[in-house]
Amino acid sequence: MNKIIPHLWFDKEAKEAALFYTGLLEDSAVLGNVIIENTPSGDSEIVTFRLESIAFESISAGPYFKFNPSISLMVYCKTEEELKRLWGELKKDGAELMPLGEYHFSNLYSWVEDKYGLSWQLFYNQGQEFHQKIVPSMLFSSGVCGQAKDALDFYQRVFKDSKLNTISYYGKGDAPNKNALVNYSSLSIHDFEIVLMDNAMEADFTFNEAFSLIIRCKDQEEIDYYWDKLSADPEAEACGWLKDKFGVSWQIVPDTMEELLFGGTKEELQRVTEAFLKMKKFELSELEKAKIG
Repeated sequence: MNKIIPHLWFDKEAKEAALFYTGLLEDSAVLGNVIIENTPSGDSEIVTFRLESIAFESISAGPYFKFNPSISLMVYCKTEEELKRLWGELKKDGAELMPLGEYHFSNLYSWVEDKYGLSWQLFYNQGQEFHQKIVPSMLFSSGVCGQAKDALDFYQRVFKDSKLNTISYYGKGDAPNKNALVNYSSLSIHDFEIVLMDNAMEADFTFNEAFSLIIRCKDQEEIDYYWDKLSADPEAEACGWLKDKFGVSWQIVPDTMEELLFGGTKEELQRVTEAFLKMKKFELSELEKAKIG
């Protein structure tokens, strides 16, 4: 399982959306789900699933956060037919943010918003090879437009196992938003690719908790390291969640979290839930102690 895992927040549709997405893409499946009772959002459902061999997690936990184009999923398609099929299915009851067509950067491309509000960028370039078929893309907009390069440098310092794959900049007059610098960059973190770009257009949206990134940690030392390096907003710290200085949400969790939440009796799960709801940063020993009772 990849160390970095995209996480999607839904009101009530986490399982429904996971079934929809896994039905569209190859090598995809819903892997499990569990109900977490008596959270501040009421009973919440956590769903784990796989899309094109990449692990994802989602949660139904109330109407508190909404997707926007600040983080989208790029999908590199093998054929025009595959792209058109995904385009047709994803835009049903959704919206098309950039129309299907040929662009200077792609033989065939469209940016769509699905019926749950999640954004997808669909690419087809003849003969293109890709390491990762589905890639989260961060669009630095509004107050953080122009900070994509700073974020690239910051993440490379934080994540020792990281590599800048490529970066390009807007030319003079290319971007109506004068703050925009990076028009495309790709960074691999623990062999997991993400894309970072500054938004060339003026926009009133930016990052929020609807789309976060989970970091699976091997021990408490690693949890402490990422928490200390990434957390920039004490008010956003809760239940393993934090926000970095660019507003991107991360979840710092032990890699045994699935076992803690999915394994064991209802009573054990309730004890673990009660323990982590009181925490900001996860304390692994306390979670394990709660599981035992």
